[in-house]
Amino acid sequence: MADDYEIIDKSFKRMVLPNAALTKLGEGFGWLEGPVWFADQQCLLVSDLPNDRVMRWSLSGGISVFREPSGFENGHTRDMQGRLISCSHGGRITRTEVDGRITVLADRYDGKPLNSPNDVVVKSDGTIWFSDPPYGTNTDYEGGKREAFLPANLYRLDPADGSLAVVADDFEGPNGLAFSPDESKLYVAETGGQFDAEPTQYIRVFDVSADGARLGGGRKFHTVSPGNSDGFRVDEEGNVWTSAGDGVHCVSPSGDVLGKIKVPFTVANVEFGGRNRAQLFICASHTLYAIYTNVRGARRP
Repeated sequence: MADDYEIIDKSFKRMVLPNAALTKLGEGFGWLEGPVWFADQQCLLVSDLPNDRVMRWSLSGGISVFREPSGFENGHTRDMQGRLISCSHGGRITRTEVDGRITVLADRYDGKPLNSPNDVVVKSDGTIWFSDPPYGTNTDYEGGKREAFLPANLYRLDPADGSLAVVADDFEGPNGLAFSPDESKLYVAETGGQFDAEPTQYIRVFDVSADGARLGGGRKFHTVSPGNSDGFRVDEEGNVWTSAGDGVHCVSPSGDVLGKIKVPFTVANVEFGGRNRAQLFICASHTLYAIYTNVRGARRP
């Protein structure tokens, strides 16, 4: 309802609906991450990361287990054929085939094992872009303690030939990522060192090269407060809907906060789905929420 929103810029008023309430879809999870909407199946998949499982939600069926164990999967997306692409804190990028088989697309770079792939997006040319911080190697809660052999890189994977390239190597902890609607820009969350007293935390924005293979720039786009940006999605107008300590913040393409959706718990990630991609699913710590908005998520696989 109206109490679920905070209007900061008057433009945000038309993006939300005063009669649309924040709705709890499920609770009792360890830490929710990686939401991805399947419009053809009218369901949401979401990672219950510490419990090493992927959950499924649908309006008709509620909450059920989709995959357990999952290899501590975190971020998810879909490729251009609608197949599930997953980041595993076990150190791999996988694709779930139509028949349920799991294909490992990448687990090493330059002969060394990946750290703990965190979040992933697919570009319209079919390439897979993902972040690889060491978070899943730091604790047994979200994977398993082990040595990290690679820097915290951002990668571009071309499944057509299996090539894997570093597109940014100046992160302390790359996390969530999303393309602008026209794919000319890539937003990436920098969440810094997991145990640093004052970690580097803000959203960066990169320019995507004309050939779609390289990144330039990487300037600071926006700093979330309170809390930090973990995961986010972009709407059709190019606004970034990002996780925060007090809910979900809507940030304009110029980097200004337009408004907030208030959520009782720290938010980790969000996803547009539902009818016309106008329902925002919210991973808030141990609870899954949803709320209808008056914007539509940018089209993506």
